Amino acid sequence: MNDMYDPKSINSILSYAKELKGNTLREKCTKEIENHGYTGKGNFGQILEKFYFGYEPNSKSEADFIEVGMELKSSPLKTLKNGEFRSKERLVLNIINYLEVYQEDFETSSFWRKNAHLLLVFYLHDSDLNLLDYIIKLVDDWHYPSEDLKIIKRDWEFINQKINDGKAHELSEGDTFYLGACTKGSTALKSLRDQPFNDEQAKQRAYSLKQGYVNHIIANIALEETAVYGKIIERPEVLDKVLSIEEIVILKFHPFYGKSAEQIEQELDLELNQSAKSYFANLTNVILGLELDQKIEEFEKADIQVKTIRLKENNLPKEDVSFPTFEYEELIETDWEDSDFKNILESKFFFVFYQYEGEQLILRKVKFWNMQHLDILEAKNVWEEMVKTVTNGEIVKEVTDKGVRKTYFPKKTENRISHVRPHAQNKEDTYILPHPDKLTGLTEYTKHSFWLNASYVRDAIYLK
Repeated sequence: MNDMYDPKSINSILSYAKELKGNTLREKCTKEIENHGYTGKGNFGQILEKFYFGYEPNSKSEADFIEVGMELKSSPLKTLKNGEFRSKERLVLNIINYLEVYQEDFETSSFWRKNAHLLLVFYLHDSDLNLLDYIIKLVDDWHYPSEDLKIIKRDWEFINQKINDGKAHELSEGDTFYLGACTKGSTALKSLRDQPFNDEQAKQRAYSLKQGYVNHIIANIALEETAVYGKIIERPEVLDKVLSIEEIVILKFHPFYGKSAEQIEQELDLELNQSAKSYFANLTNVILGLELDQKIEEFEKADIQVKTIRLKENNLPKEDVSFPTFEYEELIETDWEDSDFKNILESKFFFVFYQYEGEQLILRKVKFWNMQHLDILEAKNVWEEMVKTVTNGEIVKEVTDKGVRKTYFPKKTENRISHVRPHAQNKEDTYILPHPDKLTGLTEYTKHSFWLNASYVRDAIYLK
């Protein structure tokens, strides 16, 4: 440690850390920093540790400032159009040691010993700058509020139980709410690890705070307006009982099962615009006890994707489920582990199912869901086919007499789970192609996205 702060005093460490705000590492450290020698994804944090706080980066199981039990973490920011800060990524904490963690209890676990109290340094990422010139925007410490801690403890216990069940290889970020188990390693093959109750090796994973939860921390530190958020759980003590957050949410919907959307409106004394895009979102909010147009705080923190599905009378969703568009250049430059599609598939979803009875839509059920490990591997084939197609510049298979372009993109008939199709305002709504299309010579192409097949939603989610 250096002599600029007292390592036995939280206030001294925090005060010294806050001197970074508004500055860069180059400005706040000695000239020795120019030859730092660190490479790799986490090198900003390593440089911060060595050249500002004066200790050697390490992977010890205890907190960085061991005398006060505080762990240093740095993380990149991006700026929204309105000037507010958002996290660029999840906050990765310590590696999960499968061979030891299953024997631990939460309160005495290596996770809690290391991460109970965080010292957070958020910097503005800029790919055009040397990382020594990234501006540090926010610095503060973080203790988990009691209601968050109850959910984080349940998340930790869920991860632990899966390891105990010999299913470490099936861990997914969609399993949990605020605390995830993210993959950690340079390549899938290099990061395989033994697990205690199964001979099959599992990918190395680390505990991480989900991106939505990191955004919540950032908003608190930056003192941003949070009035647009509404809480499902107003009284944290309900989480002390047997009920989980999933059960609490589902129980709020139970009284309305079998009722039409119009009946639900009447019972809740609402008058909503049924043709508005926000109609079902607002109906969901009121059932959960929130105001119209409020974001659901617990869902935002957990990165939960809410999907309202309208079923035909034969239980088949009226439409496939769309995801955001992808950029062709980014698609082929990103490996599977870091891809947006994999991150989406590993998310936790909240499905609200309404079914047509004549002209009326009847609420059938709601369900929290995340994709099974084997299904993710099956959907990966669609992503790989897309990468191959775009990389080879083989986009258009033929152009019909009427000018319709037929592509080589993966079709619904080719994969049980997913397919790719347009997701654009019109064919002029495009993204740049990394390689011109061989048939047409086009250098940009209509925006597309990955979709979940309606039949998969019926069979794997609604009917299960």
